[in-house]
Amino acid sequence: MSALLHTLTASEIAAKVRAKEISAVAFTQAALARIAAHNGAVNAVTHTLQTRATARAHAIDAAVARGDDPGPLAGVPFAAKNLFDVAGLVTLAGSIIERDNPKATDDSFAVAALERAGAICVATLNMDEYAYGFTTENTHYGPCRNPHDLTRVAGGSSGGSGASVAAGLVPISVGTDTNGSIRVPASLCGIWGLKPTYGRLSRAGGVLFVPSLDHVGPFARSVTDLALAYEAMQGEDPRDPAQHWRGMAPVTPTLASGTEGLRIARLGGHFARHGMDAAQDVTLRVAHALGASDIVEIENAAAGRAAAFLITAAEGANQHLANLRTRYDDFEPLTRDRLLAGALLPSQWYLHAQRVRSRYRHEVLALFADWDILIAPATPAPAMPIGQAMLEADGQSVPLRATFGVYTQPISAIGLPVIAAPVQNAHGLLPIGVQLIAAPWAEEKLFRAAHALEQQGLCNAPIAPEFAA
Repeated sequence: MSALLHTLTASEIAAKVRAKEISAVAFTQAALARIAAHNGAVNAVTHTLQTRATARAHAIDAAVARGDDPGPLAGVPFAAKNLFDVAGLVTLAGSIIERDNPKATDDSFAVAALERAGAICVATLNMDEYAYGFTTENTHYGPCRNPHDLTRVAGGSSGGSGASVAAGLVPISVGTDTNGSIRVPASLCGIWGLKPTYGRLSRAGGVLFVPSLDHVGPFARSVTDLALAYEAMQGEDPRDPAQHWRGMAPVTPTLASGTEGLRIARLGGHFARHGMDAAQDVTLRVAHALGASDIVEIENAAAGRAAAFLITAAEGANQHLANLRTRYDDFEPLTRDRLLAGALLPSQWYLHAQRVRSRYRHEVLALFADWDILIAPATPAPAMPIGQAMLEADGQSVPLRATFGVYTQPISAIGLPVIAAPVQNAHGLLPIGVQLIAAPWAEEKLFRAAHALEQQGLCNAPIAPEFAA
């Protein structure tokens, strides 16, 4: 049964559960068995939820037996980044400091929403401490390994979310994205990821990193599954002050209408520099497949990214000031110095960064008067070896961890929705992703383009070969 799990999409699993062909209990046990068999290699999972998940699966099967509709994700196993509250567990956020906290009494909005749709949370997932990183090389819990090459990083900060799906441990997972933490793991692990519009999905019931930049979103191996998870996670939640739901009904993305009528262009300038050949190659291939011949430049992308760096440092440090004063040595070394630097930033720098960000956002939004979708690389390179500190790009040696957000950071800084589309590189090379970017609240256009790429066969997300058996 565990061999069957990873061959099915979430939508196929739910269909079999609703049709009583295979029980939710069987799928749950299969997911837990795959985690037990394979997590030692990838180190994506930090905690399994066997008792809770099994009880939930029995409840789903009982609902099906009664003739009740258990939801569009009936019996689908999923896992959540361990900064989301899961009732009965301490919410770690990749740290050891949070171990001292009481266990969560309620699920986060994202976890509860997926379970209301019938899904079953089976595990929590590895991440960079407090979501401050792009590689998930966590000193406390060990590095998360890329399923396509276990010597390489899975990306971050939602590395466990990306690796768990790419290794077929679960068909969908949930992560967060501040400066690229969904799109970077999706790119490096070769799967689909969605960073929705800022404020679209509630972040309530989790450990925030940068309140004015944080997003919640799903990972999946198919566009249909990504859409199902996204639809399930929608809903108004007054507990998140950033949410701008405005009484809107949940949106069901349209996948069958293609890209006819969509105005699509490729981003140049900043987005055509800084990376290796592979990043530009896959971007050109996706642009060609979508019929995007025009090139558009965002003139102040570097300034927008610089503003995001300062806002990230200042707001991130503000979340942890008390512990920086009293538990400095308990922080992850890769996180600690950056948080300390953020705590020392002059307030004038932060305020000016917010002003730059506001002007930059206004400039970028003007582009969507002429374009519906903009295409850009997701990462400057495929996955790099664990422990590598520097990256060669444009003839320069630059810090790897900071550089992996060079293309994602200018986009999330202003809250635009993005789907990271996986391109399985030619000649056995590692996968690398492309960003499909739209105006705020225009996620449906992204799903249309993503579905077209999947139908063409250019963008797909197979299980990493080592885990396909």
